Amino acid sequence: MKRILLINGHPDPESFCQGLARAYEDGAVTAGADLKTIRIADLQFNPNLQFGYRQRMTLEPDLLDAWEKIQWAQHLVWVFPVWWGSVPAITKGFLDRLFLPGMAFSKKEHSVWYNKLLKGRSARIITTMDQPGWWCLLVNRRPSHWAMKKLTLNFCGISPVKTTIVGNLNRTTEKDRLRSLEKIRQLGIKLG
Repeated sequence: MKRILLINGHPDPESFCQGLARAYEDGAVTAGADLKTIRIADLQFNPNLQFGYRQRMTLEPDLLDAWEKIQWAQHLVWVFPVWWGSVPAITKGFLDRLFLPGMAFSKKEHSVWYNKLLKGRSARIITTMDQPGWWCLLVNRRPSHWAMKKLTLNFCGISPVKTTIVGNLNRTTEKDRLRSLEKIRQLGIKLG
C-alpha cells in the first residue's frame, strides 16, 4: 500500500485547489492508498523564518506533526495556485520553516554539495493558474515549478517529481473544471 501525503497550499478553503485536492484524495483512496493530508492554512505556525539559518526556531506542534507525515510518506502531492510566478506566501513559509538544514538536507564537510535527507520519496505538483500551461512554459519558463521541483524537492532528494498544470482558470467553463477534476482524480487512482 503506497503511503501518500497530500499537501494543500491554497489559503482559501473554498478554492478550486481544494476541489482538486479532494479529487486526488478520492482517486487515491479508491486505489487503496494509505493517505494523509495537510491543509497548510489550517496549521498554527509562524511562517516567517525569523533568523534565517543562523538560529533555529522551535517548531510548533502543527509543524512537528507535518514533519512526521512528510517522513512517513513515500509520495508527496502538492496542490497550490501559482501567484506571481511562485507559491502562496503560506506555502513558502511552510517550506521555509520545515525544509531545514539537518532535517531536509545537510552540508557535506569540505564540499559545495549537500546531503539529500529526503531520498526515497517521489512527488507530484498540481498547480492552478490564470494563464495557459503552454504560456507558462514557453514565455515564463515555469518559475514556480522550477523552484519547487528542482530548487526545493530535488535538492532535498525527492525524485522523481512530476507536474500537472490546471491552467487558464479565468477562462474555464464548468465543464472544463469538471474535466480537470476528473483528470486529477485519475492521477490519484494511478497513485501518481
